[in-house]
Amino acid sequence: MKYKRFEELPVWQAAMTLCEGIVSIADDKAFGRKGDLRSQLQRAALSVANNIAEGFERGTTRELVTFLYIARGSAGEVRSMLLLMERLGDFAHWRSDISDFKSQAESISRQLRAWADSLQNSDIPGQRYLTDRTRRAAEQKQRAGAFGAKLDRLVEEGRQARGQPGGEEGRQARGQPGGEEGRQARGQPGGEEGRKARG
Repeated sequence: MKYKRFEELPVWQAAMTLCEGIVSIADDKAFGRKGDLRSQLQRAALSVANNIAEGFERGTTRELVTFLYIARGSAGEVRSMLLLMERLGDFAHWRSDISDFKSQAESISRQLRAWADSLQNSDIPGQRYLTDRTRRAAEQKQRAGAFGAKLDRLVEEGRQARGQPGGEEGRQARGQPGGEEGRQARGQPGGEEGRKARG
């Protein structure tokens, strides 16, 4: 699914839920002489959502990845302060909420890491550079990859229906060389060149 607004992003929504929870306990008297902890905790929680939003609005993949890692760092900061609060007796009555907040922050960190990893492997430089031509090329490449995968699956299912072994085992059973040797025999480039040619 493609998102056009940062408000639609599930990870941004999760970050806002975390921020709301943190703000809801900030007025507790347990923070009485710990104003710095309260202020820092609220700022870090808000930073998670804000950096996701800013990175998304920047319009380039490179900047988005940078801001996602900043947001992830802020989620870690939130977790660290929550761990401190667990150790302090003043917050014992918030133990269940603190545990929930930690789980939320950890989930957000995992989502941000997965998103950043997928973006780092993307050929698209970002919305700012995405013209109609590059968009069509990216969509065509995606469709071609999906069609190739579907074709491979249908061929494999056909072999299995006829009781023939598939994959590497099937080629060997039919006396055809497999792996790198097989690709060369079929006139397909191997190694790095072959991987690029196959998309």
